[in-house]
Amino acid sequence: MLIEFLKAFLVGGLICVIGQILLDNTKLNPAHILVIFVTSGVILTALGIYEPLVKFAGAGATVPLPGFGYSLAKGAIEAVRKDGIIGAFTGGIQATAAGVAAATFFGYIMSVIFNPKTKQ
Repeated sequence: MLIEFLKAFLVGGLICVIGQILLDNTKLNPAHILVIFVTSGVILTALGIYEPLVKFAGAGATVPLPGFGYSLAKGAIEAVRKDGIIGAFTGGIQATAAGVAAATFFGYIMSVIFNPKTKQ
């Protein structure tokens, strides 16, 4: 069990290190990096590369942003097998709907509780 935590920590940490390197050494802003990570998760899933990483690291690979892209792609692939071409448009949304709804709900709750301010 401890080794599973270590693998998740190392893979998740490596993904975060890549993001920090991009922030520190490029002119990319966080929104650009978010899109790059989600898109890379989709592409790596389509190429069959991300699935073995998920099996190896578990939450260390599924919780960071590329994991969201993985969920989108995996949902779309499964829906295409089940529903045909329309599944390419609906599968990713169905696969990630709970996570998006939770993020929206809790983000709203936090904004009500903590009175967010715009950065100066």
